[in-house]
Amino acid sequence: MAVRADDPRRRLPDGDERQAPAAGRADLRHGERRLTPLESAIVERIKAEGPLTVEAYMEACNAYYYATRDPLGARGDFTTAPEISQMFGELVGAALADAWQRAGKPWPVRFVELGPGRGTLAADALRVMRSARLDPPIHFVETSPTLRAAQALQHPGAHWHDRIDELPDDGPLLLVANEFLDALPVRQHVGGQERRIEFIGGHLAFDRDGEIVETAPARDEAVAAIASRLVAQGGAALVIDYGHPESAPGDTLQALHAHRFARVLDRPGEQDLTAHVDFAAVARAARAAGAEVTLLAEQGPWLERLGIIARAAALAATAPERAGEIEEARARLCRPDRMGSLFKLLAIHAPGWPAPAGLG
Repeated sequence: MAVRADDPRRRLPDGDERQAPAAGRADLRHGERRLTPLESAIVERIKAEGPLTVEAYMEACNAYYYATRDPLGARGDFTTAPEISQMFGELVGAALADAWQRAGKPWPVRFVELGPGRGTLAADALRVMRSARLDPPIHFVETSPTLRAAQALQHPGAHWHDRIDELPDDGPLLLVANEFLDALPVRQHVGGQERRIEFIGGHLAFDRDGEIVETAPARDEAVAAIASRLVAQGGAALVIDYGHPESAPGDTLQALHAHRFARVLDRPGEQDLTAHVDFAAVARAARAAGAEVTLLAEQGPWLERLGIIARAAALAATAPERAGEIEEARARLCRPDRMGSLFKLLAIHAPGWPAPAGLG
C-alpha cells in the first residue's frame, strides 16, 4: 500500500535525518544483558502490579531520562532546530513580537517556553524581541534539574515552573512549545484493548500486535491548559513539532539513542522516547477550550515566509567564512526532504489577538 510522506503509519526520520526501525515484536532483545536502573524498577513494578501500559512506560522512561542528563548535541541523543541555527529562534521571536505589537502592546506580558532545552531558542528569540522594544520576564516550564541548570547559565533571571498551571495569570503570554508535545506519553490500543508491556523470558515485550490506535490524554491536557490561559489572559502560542495533520491509526512511538533510532523497549530510561504529534487532535483540544487556532503549516515554508533566506544572506555577508555552514543550516531547517516538511506548526491565540505572522 502506498503511504503518504506525512502518514502516521510511516516511520519517519527526525531532525537528525535517521530512519526509524519497525516496531512490534522485533523490540525484543535476545541474549544476556545488564538491566538499566530504570528497567530493574519497571520489572519490579510489573511483577507487583501486572503489565504496564505504554503510556505509563513512556512517562516513566522520559521522566528518568530527562532528569538525569542533557540529551542535546553531539554528546547527547538528538539535535533540535534551535541548536542548528540562531535563525530559527530569531524568527520565532520576531513572530511573537509582531503579534504583540499588532495586539496593541499590552503590558505586563511574559515570554514562556515549554521544555526549553538549554535555553538556546529563548536566547535567540528574546534578542529579537528586545530589538523590537519588548523585554518580557522569562518563564520556563521545565522539570529536569540538569536542564534547569543549563538554562540558568543563559537566563539567570528566569522563573521556573513544573506545570503550565503554575504560570502567572495576570497578563498575556507569548508562548512557544518546540518539540515539547512529542515527548508527552501516548496510549496505544489494538482491537479496542489497551496495549501493555510484559516481562517474559527475561525481556520486556508488548502484549499484543495489530493495527494500533494512538491517543494522548497528557498532550490534550497540556494543549487545553495552554489554550485556557490564552483565552483568560490574552496572548499567542506557537506549537512546533513533527507529526501528522490528520488523526489516523498507526504506531508512531519511537526511540532515539546517540542520534540513531533504536528499539522502543531497549535501554529504558537511557534513550529518548517520542511519538508523532496528531495536530488535528491539538487543534480540537485548543478550540474546545475556546481559543482560536490557525491553519497548520510546514516548518520550511513558514520560515521562508518570515524571511529566513534574507536572514541567512545577511549572516553570510557578515561572516563570509561561515557562508557554507549558514546555508547548510538553512537547508536543513527548510528543505522538504529534511526538516522542512516533517516538522509542522500551528498557532493558538486568544480571541481578539492576531494570528502570528505567516500563519492563516
